[in-house]
Amino acid sequence: MSSPNEDLGATAETAGGASARPAGAEGVSQGASRPRGAEARRRGKTGAAASALQLSGAKLGFGGRTLWDGLDLDVRPGEFLAVLGPNGSGKTSLLKTILGQQQLDAGSVHVGGHIARRGDRRIGYIPQQKLIPAGTPMRGRDLVALGVNGHRFGIPFTGKRERDEVDRLLADVGATAYGNDPVGVLSGGEQQRLRVGQALAGDPLLLLCDEPLLSLDLQHQRGVSELIDRRRREHDTAVVFVTHDVNPVLGMVDRILYLAGGRFREGTPDEVLRADVLSELYGTPVDVLRTGGRVVVVGIPESEPQHHHESDGSGAVAGAPTRLPDVRDGGAR
Repeated sequence: MSSPNEDLGATAETAGGASARPAGAEGVSQGASRPRGAEARRRGKTGAAASALQLSGAKLGFGGRTLWDGLDLDVRPGEFLAVLGPNGSGKTSLLKTILGQQQLDAGSVHVGGHIARRGDRRIGYIPQQKLIPAGTPMRGRDLVALGVNGHRFGIPFTGKRERDEVDRLLADVGATAYGNDPVGVLSGGEQQRLRVGQALAGDPLLLLCDEPLLSLDLQHQRGVSELIDRRRREHDTAVVFVTHDVNPVLGMVDRILYLAGGRFREGTPDEVLRADVLSELYGTPVDVLRTGGRVVVVGIPESEPQHHHESDGSGAVAGAPTRLPDVRDGGAR
């Protein structure tokens, strides 16, 4: 996904069951700690929680083919939705429509009850992890500060209030110790923690995550995913988490939206990650294996037509037969 700060993170400015029953039909797993802060923005006069994200009759195409059509989705505050699918199935394009960067061909998308628009401060966005070059003249706290005042025109002004907010965000994501270090000398996991802090600066009601664990080692995958899940539980923030591999967050996920072949299935992990469901979705026999707490999908066809495959760095081709969602499919996306 492109953005003005593509290599340095991004602010909001960039910012019926498994067989397609209406979204929202399943129960939502709620966190132990209830909302605060942005709660007033999320609830109507009746006190009932409004949808954090709602798509109605959404249709989107790319290069002459339909990515998805008739997509109805209702994501509630505090819900964790994982978005899976092969290359070219429209996962990142879905995020772009929510961010107001791409128009739907049909249907509508609302955030917090209002039409989605570009630069919506109610949306936090965490991009893929991309290492920032060693010579970049920016400290860790400067990267986080882009989420506090990066939406303003001109040279950003950082007063005491802004500095205190950056300090709080650094503490929230466990990055205080290296907040004054040059970002280019930090590890990929440390840089990604800073991007999480940047995304949380506006106290978002909706957090969009585009492959945020990509290229991170297991320790940093766990650390970053736990930060995101803690935010969801403690602040009732809805999470839409695009990923090539659901396993690192499987225990956190309430529902899955699986996109493939111009179609989709939505439901709980147990409803969607089944051989019969995915075989119907792909139009070919697919097996789902569960071992050691992990899920591996075997026997899928190659990724969406008319889309270049991407290597996952292991010598395998993204979207190739043998495994999914345990396959890197950074797709087009």
